[in-house]
Amino acid sequence: MKLGAFSVSLNVKDIHASKTFYETIGFTVFAGDIEHNYLIMKNGDSIIGLFQGMFENNILTFNPGWDQSANTLESYDDVRTIQEHLKSNSIKLEKETDGSTSGPASFVFYDPDGNTILIDQHV
Repeated sequence: MKLGAFSVSLNVKDIHASKTFYETIGFTVFAGDIEHNYLIMKNGDSIIGLFQGMFENNILTFNPGWDQSANTLESYDDVRTIQEHLKSNSIKLEKETDGSTSGPASFVFYDPDGNTILIDQHV
């Protein structure tokens, strides 16, 4: 199964302080809008998202259809295919996407330790 680009989405208290901190350790702004309280930052192939006031916990995020630079892949497993695979293997989903649609969609589930996992397709 191809999950696509991986990043960690961090719930931050002060996006400006977090931006400065991550720049200090070598990350640069890749996407987002600090005025809307979110930034995507990169250091090589490592990606983090900084999100202030948007969700409660940190999230492991996978983007089917994208490489680590948000370029569309020629071949990838659609979010609905991934969702059906997980459901058929008795993974409980917190939020599902409509399996009859196409294009951008997402769903959410938790690992055995309660960590949130977001599968978020943008293509």
